[in-house]
Amino acid sequence: MSEEKKGFFARLVQGLTKTRNSIMSGFDAIFSGFSKIDDDFYEELEEVLVMADLGIHTTENIIDGLKEKVKEQHIKEPQACKQLLMDTIKEQMQVNEDAYAFEQQTSVVLVIGVNGAGKTTTIGKLAGQYKKAGKKVVLAAADTFRAAAIEQLTEWAHRAGVDIIAGQEGSDPASVIYDAIAAAKARKADVLLCDTAGRLHNKKNLMEELKKINRIIEREYPEAYRENLIVLDGTTGQNALVQARQFKETADITGIVLTKLDGTAKGGIAIAIQSELGVPVKYIGIGEKIEDLQKFDTDSFVDALFSPVEE
Repeated sequence: MSEEKKGFFARLVQGLTKTRNSIMSGFDAIFSGFSKIDDDFYEELEEVLVMADLGIHTTENIIDGLKEKVKEQHIKEPQACKQLLMDTIKEQMQVNEDAYAFEQQTSVVLVIGVNGAGKTTTIGKLAGQYKKAGKKVVLAAADTFRAAAIEQLTEWAHRAGVDIIAGQEGSDPASVIYDAIAAAKARKADVLLCDTAGRLHNKKNLMEELKKINRIIEREYPEAYRENLIVLDGTTGQNALVQARQFKETADITGIVLTKLDGTAKGGIAIAIQSELGVPVKYIGIGEKIEDLQKFDTDSFVDALFSPVEE
């Protein structure tokens, strides 16, 4: 593990402390309290997972997978189930090899999500990381409903040292995207990162707007690789899953960014969202710094959730 990866894993373990404490205290009681694997054992286990915001559906899948493994391997001791449980959870969350294909080619990354989830900050951090990796980045400030969103994104663009295309507050978001595509082509950008309005209170308008934006990208920039990321606030737990479902009806979501995992005991939601939506978590955020947004690594995440805290 590289030093940077190690540093992030340590921060991840620390960031997931609240979630881990709520899960581990329950697990320790179950794994040491039961002398045999029976229905009561599974029931208690199910309860702990549901409490950690894995959700009923995902928890049932995990327990079913665990029961199969226990049967196949003729396991009798509850203590021996722990690693099997971790493996079963990892299976629910695998991220494909091609999940980050968009980083290797000319791409348009549309970032959607409700206000307050950390959307603009996420775009700023991604811009900083791509720039650092030697990519030419253009930002499109197409959340034209809030002057603050345009200002905030402009600030991030300056900080990252990347170009930004912005319209006036209240201007047509699709026209901002149109201008940004022209700029991205002219400047031979590797990545065009687009901020979009984050509101769900009027889904019909949002749907129309996203469709219009999609049409413009398809027409003006057909050669670009498409990535649609939804940013969700980890602290909202099951609500994040509801939001993701609603957005999935309006946009072809290819990946999830889960923010603010350092401030919540609901970190299990990362597992639930991926399992229930069939959309991979691609990035997670555990803090304010640019490097606190990292690519999601299933093994690290599950290990950080279940690892005993090393002193």
